[in-house]
Amino acid sequence: MKIVCMIPARLGSQRLKKKNLQIFNKKPLIVNNALKAKILNIFSDVIVNSESDEIGNVVKDFGITFYKRPEALANDKATSEQFVYDFMKNNNCDYLIQLHSIAPLIEEKEIVDFYNYLLDNEFDTLLSYQKVQIECVIGEKPINFNFQSKINSQELEPIKRISWSITGWKTNSYIKAYESGKCATYNGDIGYFEISDYSSIVVKSKQDLDLINFINNSKNENNKFAK
Repeated sequence: MKIVCMIPARLGSQRLKKKNLQIFNKKPLIVNNALKAKILNIFSDVIVNSESDEIGNVVKDFGITFYKRPEALANDKATSEQFVYDFMKNNNCDYLIQLHSIAPLIEEKEIVDFYNYLLDNEFDTLLSYQKVQIECVIGEKPINFNFQSKINSQELEPIKRISWSITGWKTNSYIKAYESGKCATYNGDIGYFEISDYSSIVVKSKQDLDLINFINNSKNENNKFAK
């Protein structure tokens, strides 16, 4: 069985210029999760998917496989479904695990556990989520509490906030759904996998980048003292 880890990355970004080439943990952001996945030795291949030759040259220097997607699939109008479908059609695999470069705090164990959970249960789609256990509303309507009583937060029904840090699909199911005009992202038998709060943090802005660098540096300091 062929399981590929695909890491999508555009060169352009609206809030943080060349986001994927910003430095995190002394390496370009695009490289961190790619190397993490590669070192695990569980994937048939780890491939960065981008329209940018600049990103391609960076990842190749680290020994990471590069797939160049069409320019049309890298603009603001292109959807994730389109570039995932394009990747699947051009890179043979039975399962595709999408690992986002902009969620660099995800840990190796979570990636391995996600991988095993996807394969063990043969889901068509596996979504990662962050458990949120606090009062939540949609518009004016409470969804996990009511206005008639106040209970402790730990007693509330947890909300699954979908995190795109890591996602998995059965390739054939995805392609079939896409080509039939259905939503491929949420297709077939859908499973849910909880990841940590840190792993759910994604880099969209300079403030996000500063935050993950601060968290990472703090964790490294704590590990140093623990030794």
